[in-house]
Amino acid sequence: MLRTPLCDLLGCEVPVLLAGMGGVARSELAAAVAKAGGYPMLGMVRESPELIEAEIAALRAATDRPFAVNVIPSATDPSLLDRQLGRCLDLGVRHFTFFWDPLPEVIGRMKREGCLVLHQVGTVAAARQAEAAGADVIITQGIEAGGHVHGRMGSFALAEAVLERAQVPVVLSGGIGSGRALAAALALGAQGVQCGTVFLATDEAWAHDYHKRRVVEAEGGDTVLTDVFVLNWPKGAAVRVIANSVTAAQGDRLMGHDPATLPREVIAEDAGQPLLRYSTDSPMRHTTGSLEEMALYAGQGAGLIHDVVPAAERLRRMVEEAEACLDRLR
Repeated sequence: MLRTPLCDLLGCEVPVLLAGMGGVARSELAAAVAKAGGYPMLGMVRESPELIEAEIAALRAATDRPFAVNVIPSATDPSLLDRQLGRCLDLGVRHFTFFWDPLPEVIGRMKREGCLVLHQVGTVAAARQAEAAGADVIITQGIEAGGHVHGRMGSFALAEAVLERAQVPVVLSGGIGSGRALAAALALGAQGVQCGTVFLATDEAWAHDYHKRRVVEAEGGDTVLTDVFVLNWPKGAAVRVIANSVTAAQGDRLMGHDPATLPREVIAEDAGQPLLRYSTDSPMRHTTGSLEEMALYAGQGAGLIHDVVPAAERLRRMVEEAEACLDRLR
């Protein structure tokens, strides 16, 4: 009932995409989503080619199902990006997901290599730019989304505006926390949804248990959009996080922070790497320190997530709920 042409294009069974969450969407989570019938993305934002190679090998050892590698060209040093993409191509990767401002030269390079390109956007203009550059799938990200948020339109309003003119499949993302939202997206005309927060709160996600617990405890209204967690990213890059002591200290000034003026104070550590207050780092499995002060990414669909379960169980619930919803509509 849920199968769309997008499933044939991507090689998945149900039109649910795992967002390429940096640090969180590693091989363990990607493999679990793939084996359950969804389409996974490895979140390899700014990671070394060596780590990317190791994660690809681990994913391929777990499943032979298709996957994409997610990087962010416009927020990555060009030299590192070139090495990331080159290593992926050498390893036979042919599906890529990009985010933030579309860079036609990067999309063009991937198309010349015969790759499939999915591009996540936050505006209608960016959707048109990405499609014109050759993107095969457009992922529209609404302001309800957790993590870095590119635009300021609601998920369904943005998707509908893009669908009006798009000639490629459109995937809706942002605040998707249930099968009902999946059904609504398909009814709107999208060919699938992309989910981040619902898969962060799973056993296989590389996020710290503290982060997962905070997602389960949160309501959608407990999240805020802010650019105070901006170290490592360009000025003005907003994120949606669960409110904490850092956001509370900003009062009504959640936006307008300049990374050049924010203090560099170590508050945590991961694998010997110091982590700073106000950085974009979120707590991973082995992070230690003041986790409460870190960026706890979550979308407005968090209020619909009530437990931490295996990724396959999360996907099964979504699919069954969506099918029941569409059956009622029919």
